[in-house]
Amino acid sequence: MLRLLERLLASVLLVLLATVPVRADEAARRKVIIDDDGFGLMHLMLLESPDVDVLGMTTVSGDVWANRVTAMALRGLEIARRSDVPVVPGATYPLLNSEALTDRWEALYGKLTWRGAWMKEWVEPTAQSTPPYHGPNDPVELPWGNPTHKPSAEIAALYLLRMVHQYPGQVTIIACGPLTNLALAQRLDPQFAALAKGLVVMGGSFNPHQVLADQAAADFAREFANTPRREFNIRFDPEAASIVWRSPWRQVTVVPVDPSTATQRRPDLLKRLAGVASPALGKFIAGMEPGFPLWDETAAGVFLDPAMVTGKETLYIDTNTQFGPGYGDMLSWREHYQPGLGERPAEVIHSIDPAKLEALMVRAIAESAKVGR
Repeated sequence: MLRLLERLLASVLLVLLATVPVRADEAARRKVIIDDDGFGLMHLMLLESPDVDVLGMTTVSGDVWANRVTAMALRGLEIARRSDVPVVPGATYPLLNSEALTDRWEALYGKLTWRGAWMKEWVEPTAQSTPPYHGPNDPVELPWGNPTHKPSAEIAALYLLRMVHQYPGQVTIIACGPLTNLALAQRLDPQFAALAKGLVVMGGSFNPHQVLADQAAADFAREFANTPRREFNIRFDPEAASIVWRSPWRQVTVVPVDPSTATQRRPDLLKRLAGVASPALGKFIAGMEPGFPLWDETAAGVFLDPAMVTGKETLYIDTNTQFGPGYGDMLSWREHYQPGLGERPAEVIHSIDPAKLEALMVRAIAESAKVGR
């Protein structure tokens, strides 16, 4: 009788379990780590997408210094009410490149349009505001308030290694800044790249052209008019990029500058995004400076919905690490033409559907309001 009762209870339990709806976070959500040099709409798109599990964010110097990026990420997560996502500080300096080396390079080969953390002024008048100059260890005071939460005590490269070992073949790394953290992880453990599910990089350029007819688009087009293979994320740490390109990833998707020339963070788009967001997040979005191409957002969009891609090809890629006029430039070859020095194939995105990207951004941001964030 007791055995019969146990069997009956077990059968009832199985029926109950079978009828319980599976929540999105219990299903096969795509595990992601965001490696970046800032915080913005790209992060919100991934954080609010119901089929994505953002395991953590690793920070790196690029547009600004790593300590400032870490504070931005922490504060951004607080505003988005996602402080459950850990922020892990990463590399402050590139592997070899430096501000002094960049000064010397410019004296020999001409001015860079954008210098990131080393930027003091625009070479010529531009529609975008001049960013404030800071040192790598200067105190951080964010315009949207400083965070109250603290970053992880772990180091980004070690965190990346721990995650791909904990979830082998499951973690996609979305890198939208210089690739220093990834190169360090690869040098610490040669299995790092092979253990990840894949890599999505916003970086590099091939042959971008101005698409939109406004002053902001014209300003950004100047950067590539005479140097079509030079892009900041890769140029900031060329040696790290070369290490990453040659690493044994299962899949690499490169989203260069090229598709972003058809996109722009327009005032009406920001207003639309702010309108569907929760009040706190809407205020944050409304305060963003307009006029910038949707670089990182395009990378997130390609990952979230590959159907928006309208042009792509497979290329073998590398970065020029010779200190000369082409230092940091993108190198690429079609099959059979590569030199055979460790280059690996990557899927390079040449164009996307901007309308699909904007629609995806609106849907993702609207999720925060649905769940009361």
